[in-house]
Amino acid sequence: MRGKFDNIVATVGDTPIVKINRLAPDHVTMWAKLEAFNPLGSVKDRLAMGIIEAAEASGELRPGQTVIEATSGNTGIGLAMVCAAKGYPFISVMVETFSVERRKLMRFLGAKVILTPKGAKGLGMVAKARELAEANGWFMARQFENPANADVHEHTTAREIMSAFEGERLDYFVSGYGTGGTMTGIARVLRAERPETKIITTEPDGAALLSDGRAQERREDGSASGSHPAWAPHMIQGWTPDFIPLVAQESIDNGYIDEVVPVSAEASFSAAQALAQQEGIFCGISCGATFAAALDVAKRADAGSVILCTLPDTGERYLSTPLFADIEAEMTEQEWQMAHSTPTAQLERS
Repeated sequence: MRGKFDNIVATVGDTPIVKINRLAPDHVTMWAKLEAFNPLGSVKDRLAMGIIEAAEASGELRPGQTVIEATSGNTGIGLAMVCAAKGYPFISVMVETFSVERRKLMRFLGAKVILTPKGAKGLGMVAKARELAEANGWFMARQFENPANADVHEHTTAREIMSAFEGERLDYFVSGYGTGGTMTGIARVLRAERPETKIITTEPDGAALLSDGRAQERREDGSASGSHPAWAPHMIQGWTPDFIPLVAQESIDNGYIDEVVPVSAEASFSAAQALAQQEGIFCGISCGATFAAALDVAKRADAGSVILCTLPDTGERYLSTPLFADIEAEMTEQEWQMAHSTPTAQLERS
């Protein structure tokens, strides 16, 4: 994306689709849509733009009104960016276990960050955000139920994919889900215009809510009224809260999903590092999880199949997480040996 833009929000979207060259099995072609190319580094920039602009158009969001949302991080970062550009104060409510980098990014963008106890899970942060919104007259983005979430992907992300693969094969589309907006918005278009494309979603193997099959209990407004019985704590940040969001429920109810592939945290970390070291694609934990699922699909696919997956964000907001646990900050033994193999600038070990 090049050119001149009226503001940073106008640069959201139009992200590249990049071929996977070294990691793809020889009998298939794999592509990845890199959502880290959005201005604040994740697919949630689209959600933030879509929800805020829809609320502005409907009059639900008034000039200068405070925006609040319950978010694991990337949505909060995207909303902090959009609100800063448009002049809305923003407050993020997030579970205390999510990475420190995300808190600092939001605060650097001028947002306030309220942390909720990990024992209260995702529903705890939602409840706190709802209480604060009702008590203060703030606008709550409601990413898990807001139809603007999937709508923005239907009108932007899906159209970009359709344009890129016009006249070409697209046998599989693979996506994880947090709110379900990416999956549902793209699935709407694929089902209507590319019915031959199989839609694969993926979730943590230890919190396999969709695979479980039991229904999510809901309030009248569609929000979850309790934790799903299949949920357990997992390490794939941004994926699968302790309930099935209403936005994701559309994909279930309408039969969009052809297969659900469970993925372990270990496979997620390994795939993210492989993408970085063998493809030069720097991405986060959920990206690794999505790519691990896409690789599973690729290995089973017929020869000549074309597979597209979405990689939701960048890796820099995970430096303090287990994704980087084995990455040294100091020189390794091999690096010391290389450094001392020539005479200049010899360093002493501390």
